[in-house]
Amino acid sequence: MAQNRREIIGRMMDRIIHRGPDMAGDYLGEEITLGFRRLSIIDLSEAGRQPMVSDDGNVALVLNGEIYNYMEIKKELIGNGHTFRSESDTEVLLHAWLEYGRALLDRIRGMFAFAIWDKREKTLFMARDFFGIKPLYYTALPDGGIMFGSEIKSFLEHPQFSKRLNHDSLRPYLTFQYSAADETFFEGVYKLPPAHYLVWHDGKTEIGRYWETDFREDRTKSLDEWVELLDQCINESVAAHRIADVKVGAFLSGGVDSSYITAAMHPDKTFSVGYDYDKFDETSYAAELSDILGIKNIRRTLTAEECMDALPTIQYHMDEPQSNPSSVPLYFLAKLAAEHVTVVLSGEGSDEIFAGYEWYNETAQMKRYKRIPAPLRVLAAKTAEKLPYFKGHDFIIKNSGRPEDYFIGQALVYPENEALSVLRPEYRSGPSPRSITAGIYKNVADRDELTKKQYLDMKLWLPGDILLKADKMSMAHSLELRVPFLDRRVMELAERIPAGYKIKDGITKYVLRAAANRTIPDDWANRPKIGFPVPIRYWFREDRYYRLARDYFTSPEADAFFNRDILMKLLDDHKDGRANNGRKIWTALVFLIWYEQFFK
Repeated sequence: MAQNRREIIGRMMDRIIHRGPDMAGDYLGEEITLGFRRLSIIDLSEAGRQPMVSDDGNVALVLNGEIYNYMEIKKELIGNGHTFRSESDTEVLLHAWLEYGRALLDRIRGMFAFAIWDKREKTLFMARDFFGIKPLYYTALPDGGIMFGSEIKSFLEHPQFSKRLNHDSLRPYLTFQYSAADETFFEGVYKLPPAHYLVWHDGKTEIGRYWETDFREDRTKSLDEWVELLDQCINESVAAHRIADVKVGAFLSGGVDSSYITAAMHPDKTFSVGYDYDKFDETSYAAELSDILGIKNIRRTLTAEECMDALPTIQYHMDEPQSNPSSVPLYFLAKLAAEHVTVVLSGEGSDEIFAGYEWYNETAQMKRYKRIPAPLRVLAAKTAEKLPYFKGHDFIIKNSGRPEDYFIGQALVYPENEALSVLRPEYRSGPSPRSITAGIYKNVADRDELTKKQYLDMKLWLPGDILLKADKMSMAHSLELRVPFLDRRVMELAERIPAGYKIKDGITKYVLRAAANRTIPDDWANRPKIGFPVPIRYWFREDRYYRLARDYFTSPEADAFFNRDILMKLLDDHKDGRANNGRKIWTALVFLIWYEQFFK
């Protein structure tokens, strides 16, 4: 039996060898089997091998990620009589569990998904980091057990796992462009939400939250004081995030976020990619800033051919369909960086916590409209929702003062009614986007508009889109990506900054830009947000990629899920220049490519 368990866990580990090519280990306990593939970052020796077991053999632990304050905790534990055999953060987490139990979650700082088996109590304890930087999936087994891992594809190697498509996932996906519910596209497989723990004992599962964001403004400080505090905090976070026993670099675009991180870090190398299309390439800005800072910038220009050829591989690594086009250049950016370093720092997260998206901003016209009393604006919005479309329809709804009525986050591909019309009836049963967001908005029902939008994006968009693709695309190339803005201490500061300093004079991320401007030139600190644009609208007007989409859209698989006539009209209207349906075409195509990878 033990041999069979070892073979099974070995196959599961091999499925995700890209996450940890340096070392492998397993633990075969009386009632649990653990396996781990290690990407060695801190303490590269055998002493850092996982699973890690306590000296008395009663506790076994696996940790994916990094604990950035492990040296502080280690010093405290040594003072309490603990002894250590390695220099790894994993061993510190193990001893922290022995000393503090669940209370260790109040002490640690980092990005993590970990599992601890206590054989004395026959209990499994798992936790996922505060923001959802590291993934953690789980599913119940027919024999009453539980299976978990960093990627769903590892489950496919377990003989008790039954692979079934979750019919309820497709409807919200078409609107959100990512898997928005806790249950994944694989029926019965769930994501542990960020800032949550899971306890499994005797076939029963308990899930709870251990940390929550709390946007409570502190109006006692001036803007200059906030800028000073924030600059100190970001620099300290970057210093903590660069700790490693391997080479560390940075992703660099032309925007303020990655530029600020790079200037604070000052790595040996930065990495950038772009496209040979107007307005789709920021690599010149990255190269120029790198020259100013005296850093070597390594960059590549991507082609449509290599991006489209890689799409099946990208969706395989994603585990679930995810149609943010920026996943594609991110995949190649990670590949480029992995040729030179093992760890990169990146700028994800600042838009959510410092209010960087245009959705958060208000034009002069919006501000004038909002002088109308709120009850009248809400009434006008509810009336407009019931009427056929007219000029000003969306403006009235979006300025009701109630984001709950219109804002579902940073992505909106297929409006809800359009998503229903393109789907076959058996796939219309999933939750509506509005029902998903309602469960989140209720936690901030009494807060201002900006806070509501930030909170929703932190709970949905950030873990479901931004961080998921960051983890999966980097780990596809055995590269660890770290995000200094998404740090517990940074968040504790950011949530107290008044809204008027986050968006000021029509400028998003105002306080962050002011802090960054202490280190980087004006052009980089004040450049408008561009994101990671991908020229998909041009690609689908080329015969080659039009035919690729057409072949998928007219396939029997497409017919099982979609109204093929509607898909083809979207594609033809786009090809002929009658509409820009690039995102809608891409979202449907990505799902079909993902389905082909896992089910066909």
